[in-house]
Amino acid sequence: MDPKQTNLLLDRKTTSTFGPSPFKAKSDYVKTSIAKPALEELWKKADNTPGLVMEWNPYGGKMSQIPESETPFPHRAGYKFKIQYWYFTNDTLEPLQKVYDFMAPYATQSPREAFLNYRDLDVGKNGNGEDPNVFGAKYFKGNFERLRKVKTEFDPGNFFRNEQSIPPLSA
Repeated sequence: MDPKQTNLLLDRKTTSTFGPSPFKAKSDYVKTSIAKPALEELWKKADNTPGLVMEWNPYGGKMSQIPESETPFPHRAGYKFKIQYWYFTNDTLEPLQKVYDFMAPYATQSPREAFLNYRDLDVGKNGNGEDPNVFGAKYFKGNFERLRKVKTEFDPGNFFRNEQSIPPLSA
């Protein structure tokens, strides 16, 4: 590749022989216990949603002892677990949204926090007039402004970007 053709690095299209990945991921953080009847209802919904996979990651222990401002990842003390919802489909996403909506009362609120590694563009995105602080708070909480300062210092032109990358302060 010609070093002057750096724009090729921004081409987000895959050339996999398997085609595009057929899944959508959403996530939640939970700080309070979920009552048994609600869990039973969730399991029924999951059983009736072919293609839905839920990954539950327990939190606590040593992770809770690290201050949330110590690293970009703030979801530490006080969190019981993270739920990752993976929905494998080439069809409508409505069944996934129904499970996600059902879990709203049990998830963190104001904002409803999310896990960054499987970007959920429903959370928000750059370049469409939305305030990046909206999705930034869901992923990074109070660390977002500090991360924007770092981005401004090391990538002021925003070369390394995607739909939910941390924008420099000038953006």
